[in-house]
Amino acid sequence: MNYKSTILAMFVFASITNANAQKTDATAPLHLIQPDYPTPYVIPQKENIKAVLDRVYNFLDKNSASKIVDANTKTVVTDYKKGNQDIVFEPGAFRLTSYEWGVTYAGMLLASKATGEKYYADYSNKRIQLIADIAENYNEKNIKDKDMLKTLHPEALDFAGALCAAFIKAKKDGLKANIDPLVNNYIDFISNKQFRLKDGTLARNRPQDNTLWLDDMFMSVPALAQMGSYTGNTKYYDDAVKQVNQFSERMFNSQKGIYMHGWVESMTVHPQFHWARANGWAVMTMVELLEVLPKNHPGYNQVLTQLQKHIAGLVQYQDGTGFWHQLLDRNDSYLETSATAIYAYSIARAINRGYVDKMTYAPAVLLAWNAVATKVNDKGQVEGTCVGTGMGFDPAFYYYRPVNVFAAHGYGPVLLAGAEVIMLLKDSQFQINDSSIQLKIEGKDNLHK
Repeated sequence: MNYKSTILAMFVFASITNANAQKTDATAPLHLIQPDYPTPYVIPQKENIKAVLDRVYNFLDKNSASKIVDANTKTVVTDYKKGNQDIVFEPGAFRLTSYEWGVTYAGMLLASKATGEKYYADYSNKRIQLIADIAENYNEKNIKDKDMLKTLHPEALDFAGALCAAFIKAKKDGLKANIDPLVNNYIDFISNKQFRLKDGTLARNRPQDNTLWLDDMFMSVPALAQMGSYTGNTKYYDDAVKQVNQFSERMFNSQKGIYMHGWVESMTVHPQFHWARANGWAVMTMVELLEVLPKNHPGYNQVLTQLQKHIAGLVQYQDGTGFWHQLLDRNDSYLETSATAIYAYSIARAINRGYVDKMTYAPAVLLAWNAVATKVNDKGQVEGTCVGTGMGFDPAFYYYRPVNVFAAHGYGPVLLAGAEVIMLLKDSQFQINDSSIQLKIEGKDNLHK
């Protein structure tokens, strides 16, 4: 080895030695080494959240109908008053009258409030107005869109509850459309036509007779709650509280703090599959009910306590990535976006309304939002959302449900989550304290140096 090579080798060895020396406990604060987080571990910024919401808005505005067309000629219909031709919605990637789009309408309305941008609310109002115009001006024989017919004659709670709640919210926010015939029809179906068990619990006769679907808490209770607020009639509040209590008595696992997806009356043993999105519908149901339920209602504290138990249970199952698993308590099931977004919204809302402690739960919400944001691609599509899912009693059914960017269930929850997290950030300050995200207490700088 020549002189230059020897000097170079000595330099490299010294550099390696010095670098390694800097990584000892005696020479460096090892606890401040940056971890290799799979999800950005940062305090989200309001402007970055809005950028995500804008991508979703732009994608949905381009890919969901906002007009009706002649069913035969495909020309756009502009004069609804004539109402004498066969009509369908213009082509789009999503159905305007599905329960998923009821959630999306609510998400757009909330995004408008959180950001101050009118175009979000305009998205919902334009389409709700369109649905109301069709219902008012067209005979059913001329309506050739099967999904519109289903919302005029609901066959299940899916075609009534979420739309009813969203329409009332839009009306409260200033929508001029005459929604009363529609919401009265929806609530009549929920209150008087949907099948119930003998004790009044809303049920279905599929996949087995006398089956409870946890999803149906959301398909009914928020509509009942909004109708109570809209009309002042306490019977709607009473039924809403009854549903939460009676579903919870049968389906909530108090040891785990989470709900099973399905309950069949004839089963002597009830298989417990804790499907993530159904638990999302349940936790969102309670948040939505408490939003309008009078505090002096005899069921208020029952619902509040149940919500607190459920949130405490849910956060135990959050994955280190910020997501929740398709089956909450089975970590080898896939990470699912729509449920994670619903939890981010619901827990943030519960914090913002004072139902649960901010210091305890806000970091989990911020992590969840950061995870969800990674699933909104450049086109504004929401990735990683489980497609529509019935009820099963074996694990394979849930483990292998497909995911798809056109699964409508992901879009409303992402809008709701982003909007509610923006409002959380407006009312709170957070900091990196000893490497972790913590609530910052005003007037106290406890940042680890």
